[in-house]
Amino acid sequence: MKEATGELNMTVVIVIAVAILAAFFYTVIWPLIGNNFDRNANCSDAICTCDTEQCKKDGMADCYLKGKENNIFQCPWKG
Repeated sequence: MKEATGELNMTVVIVIAVAILAAFFYTVIWPLIGNNFDRNANCSDAICTCDTEQCKKDGMADCYLKGKENNIFQCPWKG
């Protein structure tokens, strides 16, 4: 009986550990991946201008989406 109880305890510990890791992934890691994907998708469709020396120095350009000229964001300058 002791052996069965010990195995049940280990199963409970493993299930709790997996639940904690899954919760961490879906609350911390997954939003970061989603935001990065959205930002990269926006940068590929954006219209970018690089007319300052600072832009050429740090490699980031001011960009906007067509029809949304007042929403300016930064994207890597690709030349």
